[in-house]
Amino acid sequence: MMTTLPVFGLVAIETAATPEIVLESVRDALIAHAEGRTSVPPPLHMDFPQANGDCHVKAGWITDTADFTVKIATGFNRHPGLGMPSHHHGLVCVISADTGQIRAILNDRGLLTAWRTAAAGALVTHAMARPTALTLGLFGTGEQALLQAVWLAELRPISQILVHGRNPHNATALCEELHKNGLPARPASAQQAAGSDMIITTTPATAPVLDAADVHEGTHVTGIGTDTPHKNELPPELFHRAQLIATDDHTQCLHHGDFGHAVRAGATAQDSDIAAGLLLKTPPDRPDTAITVADLTGVGALDAALASAVFNRLTP
Repeated sequence: MMTTLPVFGLVAIETAATPEIVLESVRDALIAHAEGRTSVPPPLHMDFPQANGDCHVKAGWITDTADFTVKIATGFNRHPGLGMPSHHHGLVCVISADTGQIRAILNDRGLLTAWRTAAAGALVTHAMARPTALTLGLFGTGEQALLQAVWLAELRPISQILVHGRNPHNATALCEELHKNGLPARPASAQQAAGSDMIITTTPATAPVLDAADVHEGTHVTGIGTDTPHKNELPPELFHRAQLIATDDHTQCLHHGDFGHAVRAGATAQDSDIAAGLLLKTPPDRPDTAITVADLTGVGALDAALASAVFNRLTP
């Protein structure tokens, strides 16, 4: 007899995915991935140039857990400079690792991807930045820029956020959203934002969004937006200056991350990185003057961990 496949919508998923569950799931998954306790095939990617869009399909499993997941995430930006809105959608399929049975569809419309990306960025930035780092430079003005700041503020105090975007109107709008979340923010030039204690880049840029020379000693930089080979946010020179480089997945970042761009440019060695999850398990002993860089391209194991945790909350 066939049974109806459970499909959970956005409201139920938002209720189940508490900040504590998201942060714990993402942290544990990054550590598991760093320790080799995951199965993560290369992501599938398709481009749709006519709509300024792309689609990612990622799968992942954490060894010895009950479920694995297959996720579809799309981002269609249309032409935001012309006033056309961006659209991000997606769903996660939760599948039994024992029987192969599809257990549920989480029709999250991309929410879990956005939250796990923000949680990963916040966790790694917090772990690698100086304990005394207080100012944040944000490059990018979209939803992920907002989420990165909000989730980082859950982990440490932020005294000032400097927002840089290509469109001044969008930068001002993001600052207003940050103010609504109780965070001090103002628009800034690229040079001003690059002078912050912590920097997070969340753009679809195809060329570096900041100058490595503008980054001060003691700064930590996390790159979020480079998730396909043609994208590039961080200049190779920044990796050359860095005393500590972390990647969420070495092979993936080498193939289509900013780390890979830096290696191919001869700015850093292919083996110069450390797994970000190891730094979450054992915080780095970093000099106050060190520049540190994290390249995060998104790992399917994080989707698996978070989707399973949410599914378990939805089906007690």
